[in-house]
Amino acid sequence: MSSASQPVECPLCFKNFSAVHVQSHVQTCQGTPNNNDTEMPPKRRKMIKVDSGTTKKNPSKSPWKGFKSIKKNTVQEPSQERECVVDVCTPFPLIPTERPPSLPLTESKPSAMEIFLAQSKPLAEVARPKSLEDYVGQTEVLGKETALNKLLNRNTIPSMIFWGPPGCGKTTLAHIIASRSKEKSETRFVKMSATSSGKADVQAMIKIASNEQRMFKRKTILFIDEIHRFNKLQQDTFLPHVENGTIVLLGATTENPSFALNSALLSRCRVIVLHKLEACHIRSLLELSITRYIPFCSTVHESSGNANGSLSDNGTDKLHVASSALDALSNYCDGDARIALNGLQVSIQSLITSDKKLCAPMLTADHVKSCLQRSHVLYDRTGDEHYAMMSALHKSVRGCDENAGLYWLTRMMLGGEDPKVIARRLIRMASEDIGLADPNALNIAVSTYHGCQYVGMPECDVILAECVVYLSRAAKSVKVYKALDAAKSCIRNHEGPLPSVPLHLRNPSTKLMRNLDYGKGYRYDAAKGEQQYLPEEMAHINFFDL
Repeated sequence: MSSASQPVECPLCFKNFSAVHVQSHVQTCQGTPNNNDTEMPPKRRKMIKVDSGTTKKNPSKSPWKGFKSIKKNTVQEPSQERECVVDVCTPFPLIPTERPPSLPLTESKPSAMEIFLAQSKPLAEVARPKSLEDYVGQTEVLGKETALNKLLNRNTIPSMIFWGPPGCGKTTLAHIIASRSKEKSETRFVKMSATSSGKADVQAMIKIASNEQRMFKRKTILFIDEIHRFNKLQQDTFLPHVENGTIVLLGATTENPSFALNSALLSRCRVIVLHKLEACHIRSLLELSITRYIPFCSTVHESSGNANGSLSDNGTDKLHVASSALDALSNYCDGDARIALNGLQVSIQSLITSDKKLCAPMLTADHVKSCLQRSHVLYDRTGDEHYAMMSALHKSVRGCDENAGLYWLTRMMLGGEDPKVIARRLIRMASEDIGLADPNALNIAVSTYHGCQYVGMPECDVILAECVVYLSRAAKSVKVYKALDAAKSCIRNHEGPLPSVPLHLRNPSTKLMRNLDYGKGYRYDAAKGEQQYLPEEMAHINFFDL
């Protein structure tokens, strides 16, 4: 049976009509006269009592029980209860036989630029490498001859802790390891974050992993992001399960594992050190992201681009990214790929939305600098970077290099270091490295500390800089420092009981002490060498000659 001859039910009167005549019948049911139809059922209207809310049923013999047809110009007799007429049958829309020529047959698809503007995910997440072939940098860890690369090729994944600065590829490497393991064997990959998960979540996951291993012989790779956020008690939860192989633990941390993680957990995991990405690596990631994920962009040099033309490029929307803009992003992100990729996304979106006509369709270094505002300085006031830069400052001053000392001081100040912490270290430098060669250095260092207390940042930066330069240029003497170390070593390494204080050096403060010869033989005005101040068994020792 053809579709034209199949009966179609009218949505108003529920009668069946052929597909050819149902259109005209629907118009008739709506109240539009049509000569082709002889039947026109009355409009269904419902009588509702407004006051009581009950329905007044029509006792007529109409098949529409409970409904009443009300003619126009009919005068309703007043009654004690008001009644209002409510249409139950809403008008049925007309079905057009032909689509108006003004309407397009299909809706226009959004352009690639509109999709990019509406994208909710950060570009760093969208462009995350999916395989080792796309992984950029860290050749000392993932090179062809490295141990980790060989383990991955044999699908032997040990428990590991990835330690490195933000944006160096720790999480990406964990995802790549998980995907390779899934391809070659039956492996579950579970990702958790120490910032949002607790001990109960970890125990529930370990229980599932134990069941998977016992019933299906399937191992579980557990990736813990920011694992240093777990306290020592929470970290102990992993110990037996990593030991017996229930889970393969992959952790990522920006803190030094020697201080942030349990020594027992570190003994069961390998620590993989990842370093900052170089500018050339960041540049490669940016170019790859433009090619794959930003189809309306192309990288050009400023000399070959047209900064004053329109956005049209051979009839298609095209946005040019200057080579200098990629260089600026690569240099400003401080080795953080996440900052570089998200900065590229923000810069492009800002350029598109700021000028609808896009009279200058080229992303330049100036646009990038205006979006990033300033160079990103990686520094953690309580982390490993704090101790590393403080050590670099101390050694620069000790080596009489005021230029290097000023550089490390500026890095710490721009990173948000407390100026009083730096001033306290300068006091130590003045006493340890300069000492008696320039006794005024200690006075200047102490005055610097008080100046930082009174003024604070950012005005005290000059005070710190002057002190660093003065200590760097001052004469150095570590004789006192070395003599102090020699005295400590002598006391620690002394064999037998430590010698007592000689009687002539003791203070006879009571009569009993005087009777015991305390202070007997002591000479108040004795010159050096005329009186012995060390115990007899140590009289031959000179700490300044050691």
